[in-house]
Amino acid sequence: MEGVGWLMAIILGAIAGWIAEQIMKSNMGLLMNIILGIVGALVMNAILKAVGVIPPGGWIWQCVVAVAGACLLIFLWRVIAGRRAA
Repeated sequence: MEGVGWLMAIILGAIAGWIAEQIMKSNMGLLMNIILGIVGALVMNAILKAVGVIPPGGWIWQCVVAVAGACLLIFLWRVIAGRRAA
């Protein structure tokens, strides 16, 4: 996460993961929410940088980026898990 410390990254990860969980209507625990939020933020920041968009700084924008990334990860997991079940 850009511009935030480790403690804030964990807190933002938990918040972003929970919001993504609510948006995507999935059922996960607190630890998975934290992981999804942090990894989602890292993935989405990398994607934005790869396409030439500089993600804005600050914890509010990083929370928005983390929520979008966590939703993307949940979606990809459902796509992959759906193919295995078929």
